[in-house]
Amino acid sequence: MKKMVPFLLFFCAYMLTAQEDKNYSIDASYFYGSILEHNPHISHLITGHPEGLILSFNQKTYGLEAWESRYNYPDVGFSFTYQDMKNTYLGENYGLYAHLGFYFLNRHLQLKVGQGLAVTTNPYHPDNNYINNAYGSRIMSSTYFSGNFSAENIYHGIGFQAGISLIHYSNADFKSPNNSTNTIAISAGLNYLLDHEEPVTYIPRQSEGRYTEPIHYNFVLRSGANTIGIIGSKSYPFLTLSAYADKRVSRKSTLQAGAEFFISRAMEEYIHYQSVTFPYGDTSGDEDAKRAGVFLGHQLTFRKLSLITQAGYYVYYPYENYVDRLYLRAGLQRPIYKDLFGSVTVRAHGANAEAVEFSIGYTL
Repeated sequence: MKKMVPFLLFFCAYMLTAQEDKNYSIDASYFYGSILEHNPHISHLITGHPEGLILSFNQKTYGLEAWESRYNYPDVGFSFTYQDMKNTYLGENYGLYAHLGFYFLNRHLQLKVGQGLAVTTNPYHPDNNYINNAYGSRIMSSTYFSGNFSAENIYHGIGFQAGISLIHYSNADFKSPNNSTNTIAISAGLNYLLDHEEPVTYIPRQSEGRYTEPIHYNFVLRSGANTIGIIGSKSYPFLTLSAYADKRVSRKSTLQAGAEFFISRAMEEYIHYQSVTFPYGDTSGDEDAKRAGVFLGHQLTFRKLSLITQAGYYVYYPYENYVDRLYLRAGLQRPIYKDLFGSVTVRAHGANAEAVEFSIGYTL
């Protein structure tokens, strides 16, 4: 924790000098928890109780834009995390996130979700750190969720929060190994309103009436790179072609249904690997590595940014020893220009993330 002293000093200095800013708050929480054994392959890495800090810079919303009142005036901002994994082979992790914070129960319960990147100090190395089969790369994607009882502006802008947090680290199989970790923790800390002397006025939500749009048709090209899941394997490109129809049923929600076709070099290499490594096994090496799936999805819109969640099933899947037939996709989407949009998503099978997908799409 000594390494966090400079960050804490900067954090405190900012709190004392930034009081002229409006609509902003800062919070800091200490957490203490345990690594969940979601995969038996990481059991040897769970040797202590991780601890760390979550620091957040938040912009308050008061209904200046219509979407803010639809979601009960959430916070938007950035978070920084530090986590000591309490294991020599896992080292320490530093994360930077963009987050949204939603309020419930008369604004005393806050649910926050952050998505970003993390850096680990001690990733897997075949010679120096072969015990670490959780983190195959120094840079990883990371997601955190927190639920806190929050009381703001108790005394001169200072408040208190306490609750639970979940922090996930994974590189989505961009590099092996990638067994990942999930930390569940209890947390407590302080928050500070930079403009606490000004009265808070929320702009009431206006009646917007029922809102729908006609059915739209979308075509998406998704790509990226992933490994075959074997330590030491290279990263191979993949291509996914998706077509789906969507129907916007409200200002928040859009329903989706479609089909897609998968081409994966990693799956081709995996089939070849299995046929060579286990010549008397079930894999001959001639199996078809292509897949086709159908999916249903939902798009939740916040201003120009949307949260995409989809659930799919491989209807064409000749070689079933690679991943499960059911798959999930989750990520963020944003318009680029007119009918063009881009997204970053993760496609997973249960707790096994197959790939991070970078996509560009077009809406008719």
